[in-house]
Amino acid sequence: MKSPLLTLPGAVPAEGVDEGVAAHYGDLFREQRALADGTGFVDLSHRGVVTVSGPERLGWLHLLLTQHVSELPAHQATEALILSANGHIEHALYLVDDGETVWAHVEPGTQDALIAYLESMKFFYRVEVADRTADIAVVHLPAGSITEAPEGVVVRETPYGRDLFLPRQDLESFAEQAGPPAGILAHEALRVEQHRPRLGFETDHRTIPHELGWIGTAVHLQKGCYRGQETVARVQNLGKPPRRLVFLHLDGSEVHLPAPGTEIRLADEGPDGRRIGFVTTSVRHHELGPVALALVKRNVPVDARLIAGETAAAQETVVEP
Repeated sequence: MKSPLLTLPGAVPAEGVDEGVAAHYGDLFREQRALADGTGFVDLSHRGVVTVSGPERLGWLHLLLTQHVSELPAHQATEALILSANGHIEHALYLVDDGETVWAHVEPGTQDALIAYLESMKFFYRVEVADRTADIAVVHLPAGSITEAPEGVVVRETPYGRDLFLPRQDLESFAEQAGPPAGILAHEALRVEQHRPRLGFETDHRTIPHELGWIGTAVHLQKGCYRGQETVARVQNLGKPPRRLVFLHLDGSEVHLPAPGTEIRLADEGPDGRRIGFVTTSVRHHELGPVALALVKRNVPVDARLIAGETAAAQETVVEP
């Protein structure tokens, strides 16, 4: 779904998963600094929007999600995952309940599969699942923003800012009064700085929540059964995840960033050494320079010097080994 804000001055379209919104509006670092200062907004209207309504919505979702939501207070934001039977991450939902309906935004293009799964689990529960992507656009206001949400718009407030579920027809008029626009690349740079994983970027077909630090923020360890819980409990109580998320400071003298999927090796073993991980997201940050998130084997020493492709990298621990 192509955003009408791509017609704004300087807008350069994003590619890949984020196609449909702007990568930037002409000045990547200025846009990052604006978001960091609490000004401007990010057009996330390419993300899927799913709602669940009905009197049994919270109790029903509680049975399916990794998060404790059966008593979720109205207007309190939370995150949740849906796992496979083997505990691998299949969906990530960013939720808020407005007192009558649960609103969730999800990764672009994943809403159809999510809705198909939810519909298959309805049975006799009094719930209604709807795809609202066509008429609702997600807009992000950074932490500290004084921009007011339009009356009646559902707001999901987090430490990182506010996500607005805005009627798509109001997107252009909102942009006129919301301050300078920032592209998805600026939003991604701050996400990487904050060590926040993203489905499809930090995850692959075998990722489990412990590897990414999603325990606590998206996975509640004292709730009842849900699909994949056995794996979560076993790793939590008896073992360690096979991989862990790390934050990388990359050599700033390199012209090109290592692309997602770039293999990581120990610097002492050189570019022909054994593969110990891979880059998941790499960005240029307005203060930190080139940085990245990566998955490495759990037993990689936390002080080991690494290379991503041919780029030297120093690691910071995100998930403890």
